Amino acid sequence: MTIPEFQCESYDVAVIGAGHAGCEAALACARLGCETIVFMVSADTIALMPCNPNIGGTSKGHLVREVDALGGEMGKNIDKTYIQSRMLNDSKGPAVHSLRAQADKQRYTASMRKVMENQEHLTLKQAEVTELLWEDLPDGTKQVTGVKIASGGIFPCKAVILCSGVYLNARCIYGEVSQYTGPNGLPRATQLTDSLVKAGLEVLRFKTGTPARIDGRTIDYSVMTPQPGDEPVVPFSFENRPEDIAREQVPCYLAYTNETTHEIIRENIDRSPLFSGDIKGTGPRYCPSIEDKVMRFPDKDRHQIFIEPEGEYTNEMYLSGLSSSLPEEVQIRMYRSIRGLEHAKIVRNAYAIEYDCLKATQLKPTLECKTIHGFFSAGQANGSSGYEEAAAQGIIAGINAAQLLKGKEPVVIDRSQGYVGVLIDDLVTKETREPYRMMTSRAEYRLLLRQDNADLRLTEIGHEVGLISEERYQKFLKKKTEIESEMQRLKSTILGATENVCEYLRKINTSIIHTGTSLAELLRRPEMTYEMLAPLDPGREPLDVSVIEQVEIEIKYEGYIERQQMQVERFKKLERKRLPEDLDYTAIPSLRLEARQKLQQLRPENVGQASRISGVSPADISVLLVWLGNGGK
Repeated sequence: MTIPEFQCESYDVAVIGAGHAGCEAALACARLGCETIVFMVSADTIALMPCNPNIGGTSKGHLVREVDALGGEMGKNIDKTYIQSRMLNDSKGPAVHSLRAQADKQRYTASMRKVMENQEHLTLKQAEVTELLWEDLPDGTKQVTGVKIASGGIFPCKAVILCSGVYLNARCIYGEVSQYTGPNGLPRATQLTDSLVKAGLEVLRFKTGTPARIDGRTIDYSVMTPQPGDEPVVPFSFENRPEDIAREQVPCYLAYTNETTHEIIRENIDRSPLFSGDIKGTGPRYCPSIEDKVMRFPDKDRHQIFIEPEGEYTNEMYLSGLSSSLPEEVQIRMYRSIRGLEHAKIVRNAYAIEYDCLKATQLKPTLECKTIHGFFSAGQANGSSGYEEAAAQGIIAGINAAQLLKGKEPVVIDRSQGYVGVLIDDLVTKETREPYRMMTSRAEYRLLLRQDNADLRLTEIGHEVGLISEERYQKFLKKKTEIESEMQRLKSTILGATENVCEYLRKINTSIIHTGTSLAELLRRPEMTYEMLAPLDPGREPLDVSVIEQVEIEIKYEGYIERQQMQVERFKKLERKRLPEDLDYTAIPSLRLEARQKLQQLRPENVGQASRISGVSPADISVLLVWLGNGGK
């Protein structure tokens, strides 16, 4: 039966999906004055957390703080709804410190929904988008004109942001069971993929998965290792102070698989759709299922499991590290073989989920499609994984959709400015063959891109765009001035090698000085902290802990930071060498065939981006630079 079409209200921007990418994209557009509509499969699933019950983690915590520094919402929302918070890797250097918080899932969703519902210029609409609408342009590209929903309604708009998550043609699988739904049994989107393909876009098939949820009343926590939160907590949002969000925290627990667990898995591995061939989508290498871990690492006699609460409203516990697609009866045996889970009862089975996503190399660094003007894409629709990666792309897509409609220059965060820049550059430049996960090792300049200084790196951009209020910006400028002034004061304050000074240095077990030494030189010592200098520095003014943190890190790591800044300057030189939009790479005879094909297909914007394309060698870049230097001859 043909469903009749009908015209609905027009908007500046339509956002497809209200997950973590959709929320940030829609809020950014609306806050920048664009009339925005966001479509979702259910109004109850705004900012849904269908998998892990936490925000942040290694490198992901960096992304959340960067979203906050740009003016996004994720950091504020988790600060309001966390039930436990920890700083990971705090025994290592500051470059890899990463904040992670357990969320109360229900409260997280409800809190974000409240923000969305009360945001000026933002309309929420529960509906499935079935078609992307466009018109053909004389140059062979397309221009977005609107979207169509399942009821036949047409919503004209000037820009569309795809934030469909894992809902496009989703299929959930465990054992021999195959359910054609989205996560948590929610409806999937069955028609939009065809429309995207019709528009000339290339679509990939990816896979991810989630562990079972166990009734917490059936777990014996006494044989597990408690994992408490930090005191005091570090907020995700730079607008909050630790005392603003302090609360009683809920513990997690550490358990382990064993050889019996592994034997159950090996005996039933042929029934796992991952190994039987039933699952065609490519899964994440860095977040493997327990079947993957057991088969790939046969020498390991146990694997860690973290028992994490889904929230204070429920008894459900999330088994982090036990993602699986094994049959239900095998899952039961597997879980009950683990110490503390002998009587565990499953509330929700573990499952794998397949879904459609775009090949992200079809996008510009702004996240706008190269061939469809006004069409942006963010989150798992681009082949990434994780709530945090989604939110980071969402805010950039939202900012750039608004900038486009206002006739302003787009915002591109490069690899030297933020993890969000590394994330987007990797997605749009490198051919992602599996769900992309952010890691600190992907960032070349990670000593500069710490989670603690995200505001110093990105708040200027957020303010210039219009997402950071003037009040917040003035506080930021004050903090920046205080950091610079205190660093200069420590470098210029010289201590003499007096008996009193040397006596104190002996007392705190550090070597004495024999000549005049600055406070900054003393602070560079590994064993020395800013607070330990206090008896030698009675004239200091009281400073906020965030200022002290920056002063201490900048002084202690000054040499390494300067070296990395020199590397950034070399990187910037290549980024500044723009490539002509109409450059015909096939006409450059000295380029290798693979390089010609890749460059012609991906159309990099500058030499730096070209150098990061898989299949383009340093020798090819040298040829390209010579060609450009000779005026294309």
